[in-house]
Amino acid sequence: MATHDYHRGEMDIRDQKATWDGFITGSVWGSLIIILMVGHATLAIAIGLNWAVSLGLMTIVGVAAGLLMNLGGRWMATVVVLFVLALIVQGLIWLFGAVL
Repeated sequence: MATHDYHRGEMDIRDQKATWDGFITGSVWGSLIIILMVGHATLAIAIGLNWAVSLGLMTIVGVAAGLLMNLGGRWMATVVVLFVLALIVQGLIWLFGAVL
């Protein structure tokens, strides 16, 4: 007969818990970023709101969501970086629009 080395509740599950926590964190971050992008596109394109106002509103929503969900400083830095990146892209659009 086989010996029974398994005892319920004694297994080390730190690695599995860390994997699950990382999956949930990635899912939350990805979902919020998609919501912010779709919200910005909806306000700017479908409703016709100025792109800068729409970007500002979505930045405020992103910061508020981060505070509400207690996502920490990395989330706030990500929202700020996305805001700055959007400004740079819009600047490039204006630059190349002036050349053409």
